[in-house]
Amino acid sequence: MSALPASAARTARAYPLPRPAVAPPPRLRVVRAPEQARSRVPFVLACMAVLAGALLTALLLNTQMASLAFERYELSNSLSRLEQDRMDLVAALDQRSSPARLAEAATALGMVEANGTGWLRLADGSVQGAPAPAGG
Repeated sequence: MSALPASAARTARAYPLPRPAVAPPPRLRVVRAPEQARSRVPFVLACMAVLAGALLTALLLNTQMASLAFERYELSNSLSRLEQDRMDLVAALDQRSSPARLAEAATALGMVEANGTGWLRLADGSVQGAPAPAGG
């Protein structure tokens, strides 16, 4: 087993084991409290700035939306007036283009009523119908 005799093994154990180095106890000292704790003022100011910005943005958006709603209302009224004007003009045009008004306007211009009607056929140059000269 072991090459060393038993007496040699005993003598090796007879020497004391080296003691581990013991660290000196830590020095304790009194620590003072911080002179000034961290202030919450910057955080509160930042929160107030964000809140003020959000309120200002909401106010501006609300004002812009009210302005656009008023403009939309004005444009709607203008469109209604223009539609009414268009309808009045169409009615006046229909009234002026009636057969009785056209006959009055033609008479005022010096035109006379035709006695007969006739048609000219362009393919062969013939006159169809019973045209007669207008009497004046």
